Parts: sequence; structure tokens; C-alpha cells
Amino acid sequence: MTASPPTRRLSRLRALQIGGLSLAALSLGGFAVLGTPGPAPLRAARVDGSVPHFTLLLAGRDIVYCYYRTPCKNQDQRTGLVQPPNTDTLMLVKVDGTQVSVLNIPRDTNVGEFDPQESVAAQKVNSRYWSGGPVALTRAVETITGERVDAYVVVRTDYVARVIDALGGLDVTVPGGGIEWVDRAAGVDLRLPAGPHHLNGEQAVLFLRVRKGFGDDYGRIDHQKQALTQLAARLKSPQGLAALPTILGGIGNGVETNVDPGLLTTLLPHLPNLKLAFATLPTRAIPGTFNLAPDREALARVWGRQAGASAPPAAPDVMVRVVDASGANLGVGLERALRALGYTRVTVEAAPASREASQIFTGQSVEAANELAGALGLPRLQGERFPVSANEVGILLGADARVSLAALADLGRGGQRPLLSHVPQTENP
Repeated sequence: MTASPPTRRLSRLRALQIGGLSLAALSLGGFAVLGTPGPAPLRAARVDGSVPHFTLLLAGRDIVYCYYRTPCKNQDQRTGLVQPPNTDTLMLVKVDGTQVSVLNIPRDTNVGEFDPQESVAAQKVNSRYWSGGPVALTRAVETITGERVDAYVVVRTDYVARVIDALGGLDVTVPGGGIEWVDRAAGVDLRLPAGPHHLNGEQAVLFLRVRKGFGDDYGRIDHQKQALTQLAARLKSPQGLAALPTILGGIGNGVETNVDPGLLTTLLPHLPNLKLAFATLPTRAIPGTFNLAPDREALARVWGRQAGASAPPAAPDVMVRVVDASGANLGVGLERALRALGYTRVTVEAAPASREASQIFTGQSVEAANELAGALGLPRLQGERFPVSANEVGILLGADARVSLAALADLGRGGQRPLLSHVPQTENP
């Protein structure tokens, strides 16, 4: 597993974004043929017949402040600012038919080879939006990942909050010890005791910025992935379709993009079948700095060259840890199904019922996790802070599994319903 980067200093007025349009754009916005703003238009996304194929950059942009605790009236102005706007949340989304692979890029990732003669801060990817706009940010991400980027979407915090509200809020579980984050200079007042919570948009944005209880930036990235899994699932519901006016209405009011929203109908038929997989760009610390060098070789293993590819069979000796928060005792049925398929090391932990989305999580056992994710029809998350060891895959069963994996109830009672890869999916998670 990639070593933890050095501890970073918090910036008080920086409002970290969660890439809120990612829940919209990874399913709705980025399928489009691109517009041509500015002197350097991006290339058009590829569409084979009615099946979308494209790569989209999603960036969360800071709110800009003109005075102490006072946002600028014109959020697009570039002079007279207390602090320039960075893009601390970056996600590269690759859509290949119904497979959606999301790569989180840490904000301190260096663009190109590190140059000790240049400013350390200016070499970080999160500074490129301010210095050169969305096109420069897009080119920087292409340099880091080696991937072609077809389009960009840059969003602000206020838009993120509106989208989360339109999708019904966010269900989260606060770790032991709770969260208390009060920062008068930044206008932050978030106090949540340990346990489950339903958050509105404004609360959710603050929760997804906080690092207490989640480790460092990598831990924060991972619980942002979990939030996107939950919100993206809602796009497939009537509630999600009802939220489309809010999602698309943000363009020009919190959203900067070269995606044509008029092509929405191109992707709508594919929404029920979209499958998500998340990963974090592997990096190495650059000695003497807070900057991170991308590890291209590791990236090829965990995301780049495997996106959209069929996963090889799972190793029979992989450990599987099931956390059953379904509220319906589905873990027993899942354990029985897994053992019948040859998984000999399976443990089940009961947890309080949770509305968090069901998901597969892993550290290094990516191939085995892909196999299980495909069999169960669940999103796979790979990150730096999930509580799994080497050669272990975790499965979280949330309340949504009562519908999407309903056949597990019969298996838990000793029924003879088909196992795992043939479990009927009455509703996508």
C-alpha cells in the first residue's frame, strides 16, 4: 500500500469541494460532445452508436473571498481576493459503456518532474486552475495520469450543497468520538456525535471536508467516494430524475464546463446499468516537500489499464470480511453463498442498520474485489484508509441490499436460490 504522505497544513479559508457534479456528471453530464470555449478546445468524446465512451475531469473549486468571511459577489473575479481559488478535489472519470471508473487525484500531486528551482506550490496540480483556467488544469491531469481527457466540469461548494439537497441529503456514520469542527474565520460550525446522521447539503459539504476521525487527505478522499456511491445510486431513482433541473441548472451558476447538457437523453437509458469503481492515484512523497509524485506503474495495476476490462477470477484464498448493516441479517446468506463458491475464509460482523450504500472495499486485493463487485453488482472502492489488510476484501451491506440482494434472505434461511453471480437484481443499488 502506498505510504502515507507527510501531514499537511490546513488552509483556513479554503472550502474544499467534493466534486459535487461528479454524482451528476459521471452519470449525466460527461457523455456530451464537447463545446469549444476559449482558444484551445478539447477533443470530442467518442460515442459508438448509443454507447458512451469518454473521460471527464471533475474538479471542486474553492469559494473566493474578498474580505474576512465575506465571499466575493462575483465568484469569477481574479483580483482583490483574500486567497486565490484552488481545486483541492480532483476526479478523473472514465466511462466505457456502463462501466464508470473514478480516479481521485490528491491535491498535492506534482505536475511533471519536480523542479527544485521552481515554486513548490506552483507545481501542485491544485494550483493549475488559478494559473491557467480549466484547460490548463485538464492538461495537467493528462500529464499526471497519461490519460486523454475529453471534457471538464468545475463546481463550487454552493452548487454541491444544492445538488445534495435535491437528491435527498446524505446518510453518514460519524466515527467514535464524534466530530466538532468550529472555525469562525472560515464560517464553519459542525458538531456531530458518533453514530448515524442524515445531513442536509450544507452539513454534508462540511462533513466531506473534515479530516478528524478519517486520518489525512487520503482518508477524506475515501469517505468522499462513499458519499458519491450513495448519491450516484439515487440518480437511478425517480428522486434522481426529479433532481435533474437542479443538477443541470447549475451551469453558469456554480458550474463551469465545456459539456453540452443538451445531450442528456444520450445517457438516460444507461443509468440503471451503470457500475462504479473508485480508486486513488498511487503516489510517492517527494523528499523535502509536501508534493507527491504519481506512481504510474501502480496506477496501471489499480485503475488505468484495468478500467473497463474483465477481471480475472478471484484468488480462492482471499479473506472476505462482511459487515452486515442491512438490518435484515443478509450477511448469513452472503457467507453461505461465498463459501459455496470456494471462499474458505469468510467472516461476518453485525452492525447497526445503515442507509449508506452497499459496496466492496479493498486495499491491494483489487482483482478479487473486482470479481466480487461484478458478481454482486456493487461499486468497488479502493483507497488508502479502508480497514482491510493485505489479501482481504470487505463487503458492506447497507439497507439498500434488502432490495438489490433480496435473494440473500432466502439463502440465510437455508433456501435454494441461485448463488452470488446469479442472484437476481430486482433493483440496482
